[in-house]
Amino acid sequence: MHIDMTIKEDYKEPLRFIVTGIVATAMHYAIYWMLIGYIGISLAWSIGYIISFVANYLMTTFFTFKVKPGMKKAGGFAFSHVINWALQTGCLNFFVFIGIDKVWAPIPVYAVCVPINFMLVRFFMKRGE
Repeated sequence: MHIDMTIKEDYKEPLRFIVTGIVATAMHYAIYWMLIGYIGISLAWSIGYIISFVANYLMTTFFTFKVKPGMKKAGGFAFSHVINWALQTGCLNFFVFIGIDKVWAPIPVYAVCVPINFMLVRFFMKRGE
């Protein structure tokens, strides 16, 4: 009896996306957390998002989807992240509005937005491959 211990190719890409996402999300949240005591939550959220965006693009291109970088892919990635940033910022403010503490509000934000972001980013990064 042979047990195949390799991860099927179908699962590698989503797993790499999760790893990339964890790194980018941790970076984003750490920056947000450091800034929320000094500036408004939307500005702190946006600054963290922009900084983690650059690292996320590099990891997504070279690690997650293993594609060649290019202006078209970068533009699609940026567009998908503008949508993602708007969705996350709206959700963050909504969750704070309904009473979730601003320190913990990012958790449901990520739960809602990460699956949507995966579909958007995958579409733009894999288009034309």
